[in-house]
Amino acid sequence: MTLQLDPPVSVLPVVPEATATRGVSLKPAVRRLAGVARKSSGLVLVLVLWQLGARSWLGPTTPAPTEVLEAGRELLASGELWRHLAASSRRVGIGLAIGIAIGLLLGAAAGLFRLAEDLVNGPLQALRMLPTLALVPVFIIWFGIGDPFKIALIIVAPIFPIYLNVLAGIRGVDRRLVEAAESLGLDRWQLTARIILPGALPQILVGLRQALGLGWLTLVVAEMQTTPVGLGFLMNDAKEFLRTDQIFLVLVIYAVLGLLTDLFVRALERRFLAWRTGFEGE
Repeated sequence: MTLQLDPPVSVLPVVPEATATRGVSLKPAVRRLAGVARKSSGLVLVLVLWQLGARSWLGPTTPAPTEVLEAGRELLASGELWRHLAASSRRVGIGLAIGIAIGLLLGAAAGLFRLAEDLVNGPLQALRMLPTLALVPVFIIWFGIGDPFKIALIIVAPIFPIYLNVLAGIRGVDRRLVEAAESLGLDRWQLTARIILPGALPQILVGLRQALGLGWLTLVVAEMQTTPVGLGFLMNDAKEFLRTDQIFLVLVIYAVLGLLTDLFVRALERRFLAWRTGFEGE
């Protein structure tokens, strides 16, 4: 006689497929939201302190963030803010593109070839010590007071941090990696593309972050001179009419633009330096 046993019955609850999928996909979203909240907590704290301080210890001449937002809403509604922002962004875009390209070329040449370093390092180190304000009268004499003067001033600013970081990054590549690549038969171009530049990329991105920040700082100096349109003109015009809310609005715009460019470089780091496993804090 053969006994036939029933198959074991599971006592675990059956989870609907949609619920399980939703639970799995929800965790990364929650982590991302928590990361955004953590990273923006400092900015939120600054805004809270600013709002409280404008009502108490900073005095009546300091507008509150709500008043600055109202001034921005008025300028947006009239279209004036977009016009000034477009002019400033165009100047910074052209100046940074040319300046960063020059810095990359000079830094790569000096890092790869000792003769190029001997030729360009001395002049660049001497020019790097010149303050930006000292170049303003010279550039006005050379280029006038129009956009060429402002763009030329912005071009100069990012050259030096890009050059220094590209040079330091290339010279910081481990010599043993280069020798191993040479023993495998890589030619000069392959060695540069596969070993030297990837090894120097973290330092290059540091220079890019510094260069983008200097571009916006130099824009402030350039547009504080005679200009008919731009964020600097908006600030000067607000100063004449004692519109402190608009002055603070321009300052906030400069800060936000600088923060956005920094986030852009951080995104490049996550994309191109995913292979790096460095210490990220606790």
